[in-house]
Amino acid sequence: MLNVLIGPNGSGKSNFFSFFQLFQQILSGKLQLYVSKQGGADALLHFGRKNTEYISADLSFGENRYNFMLVPTQDNRMTFAGENFNLNNHSEWKAKSGHMETEIDWKNLDSVWIRTFIPIVKTWQIYHFHDTSESAHVKQRHNINDNEYLRPDAGNLAAFLYRLQKNFPERYARIVNLVRFIAPFLGGFCLRPHTDNSEYIELEWYEKEEDKPFKAHQLSDGTIRFICLVTALNQPEELMPEIIMIDEPELGLHPRAIGYLASMLRSVSVGTQVIVSTQSVTFVKSFSINDLIVVDRRDGQTIFQRHNEGQFMQWLEEYTVGDLWEKNVLGGRG
Repeated sequence: MLNVLIGPNGSGKSNFFSFFQLFQQILSGKLQLYVSKQGGADALLHFGRKNTEYISADLSFGENRYNFMLVPTQDNRMTFAGENFNLNNHSEWKAKSGHMETEIDWKNLDSVWIRTFIPIVKTWQIYHFHDTSESAHVKQRHNINDNEYLRPDAGNLAAFLYRLQKNFPERYARIVNLVRFIAPFLGGFCLRPHTDNSEYIELEWYEKEEDKPFKAHQLSDGTIRFICLVTALNQPEELMPEIIMIDEPELGLHPRAIGYLASMLRSVSVGTQVIVSTQSVTFVKSFSINDLIVVDRRDGQTIFQRHNEGQFMQWLEEYTVGDLWEKNVLGGRG
């Protein structure tokens, strides 16, 4: 299923993605590390603890529910004020309050749901390919065996492509061919252990009809981002996350590449839940109204709304979906 979040700055699109990051870190027992990296509890609470006393969530997965409440501590960390897990609407587990990491033993609970669902949740990936600076991880050497999955910032891109080249050659060839749609000069990637240390690898590439490899920094930022996106959206089925989330994937891309990106998103969404956000009218023109989730901020709250395309058929006879959004017919323009 494809979900395209559209809305103005400050409407809450990025917060939506951040919540799923928080949820994953809780399940992984890394809440305090996540809070620290975000700048502490006051940075996570809306306008700080003086304005917002806690963060709470109640998630339903069929007949199963998980909810928690987090409150700030004096040393700017977060602690659980409550944590509950309800299985099949009849057996409930309640943790004591005051613990700093989840006290639900997700690995040992005697539940088929726990054993099957939690590993899936942990595969949810929130990709951010915005950083293409000289110090970006995607341009640096990294461990050649760091290839179990594509990291959120594609910091192990070379190692991951190296694995695909060896074990999934058809999928690797597909990625190379798709990249060539917007980078026709690309002859292919040069994926090999580093000559100084065979445990490391870095992203290199060939130009067509040339045998001299170039470094990643000799590609444009837009090309690198497109390579990351193509790789993420064309992984083998065995490695594909259950949910893929990308915040503003069109940033820095050539207009031609945006069309190819939209096509890939539609294709992968047939078998994978895909959630993206955008502020690009050009990008939105590639989707149907049924794909869109309009995000607005009302009275300090984020409101998500999905329209039925049938209600706008007369409009669509003269205008594109992007036009309707730009004219504020769909909402989400602030």
